[in-house]
Amino acid sequence: MADIDAQSWDSVRRWRVRQRRRLVEQRLALSAAERAQLADAIIERLAEALHLRPGDRAGFYWPLRGEPDLRPYVRRLLERGVTAALPVVVEQGRPLEFWHWDAGTKMRRQEVWGIPVPAERIPTRPTVLLIPLVGYDGSCHRLGHGGGYYDRTLAALEPRPLAIGVGLAQGRLQTIHPQPHDVPMDVIVTENETLRREARP
Repeated sequence: MADIDAQSWDSVRRWRVRQRRRLVEQRLALSAAERAQLADAIIERLAEALHLRPGDRAGFYWPLRGEPDLRPYVRRLLERGVTAALPVVVEQGRPLEFWHWDAGTKMRRQEVWGIPVPAERIPTRPTVLLIPLVGYDGSCHRLGHGGGYYDRTLAALEPRPLAIGVGLAQGRLQTIHPQPHDVPMDVIVTENETLRREARP
């Protein structure tokens, strides 16, 4: 930790850039078969940790840069009557919207990240969010891609959905040096562990 001044946001921010780069490179170095195997293990843990029912609304993500692919799990949720939605950046620097998604949804490329999003705006308010992470720590703080969209979204949503951070165990850090704007996850799920935050506000 000698390369960081934890009291300086500029220093923490530079450190996070280095950690993101390192962890994403590690993730992309995995073969497609290895990533699929890890995603299967994560889906098993999600199925054990979450007991969603018909009428629940799950926000999830389209996999980017080697992120675990949860689409098979979400399709299973749809079969059980759970509604699904994908995040959409409607304005840079603002909270995300979540638009309805199912297997027949037409998609288009979002300008901000180039990620596929539903072509039609059908807003949905999730009761649970499956949030991708690059890194995480034992206090359930998440290191994301650095845009701050999920932090702003969780701070704005009322009631707040259950926030599940999803990623690879290789992303575990001693700490992400959380800042006042960092919103912790309620649960973090990797292929190796299900980590729950002790207290939720």
